[in-house]
This record gives sequence, structure tokens and C-alpha cells, in this order.
Amino acid sequence: MQAQYFPLQGCPQYCPPQVFPAQYDPPLVSPGQQYVKTNIFNKVVTHLHPSHTTTVNKQMINHQHYFPHTESCVNECCETHTMCGVPYNPCCPPRPF
Repeated sequence: MQAQYFPLQGCPQYCPPQVFPAQYDPPLVSPGQQYVKTNIFNKVVTHLHPSHTTTVNKQMINHQHYFPHTESCVNECCETHTMCGVPYNPCCPPRPF
């Protein structure tokens, strides 16, 4: 039985992609977060009475609440290389097909 010969198919030619202008949706704005900053200034008032001094020992409990917060920054860089043709080779001028 004789082997059949199949001619090689050429490589497909790809057209450059078409790039359309970016489309923008209206911005989505979340409700603003409101913060209230309160400054407290402590003042000590000493009461002295000429005939009698009352000393009040009051235990003050200070509940300290901590809310750690961190921030980070990401720097990104994207590059593209586009070949717009082939370099000219003076040793091999292009041949007509």
C-alpha cells in the first residue's frame, strides 16, 4: 500500500487585535464614614478648708481601647513591546513573492 502525501498547511495569519476606547461607568460612591474626635482636658481642683480638710481617695479605672491601623502601598509597573514590522537587513533585501 502506497503512503499518502498530505501537503503541509501554512501557519495561520493573525490580525492585530482591535482596541476600542475605554468605557467608563458612573462612579459608585459609598456613604461617607463620619468620625468624631473628642479632646478631653483634665483639670485638678484642690479644695482647702481652713478648719477641716477632707481627703477623698477615689479609685479611677481607665479603660484603654486600642484600634491598631496599618497602611500599605503597592507600586505596579506594566510594559509592552510591540514589533511594528521587522528590522531591515541590508544583506538580504526583500524579494517579491
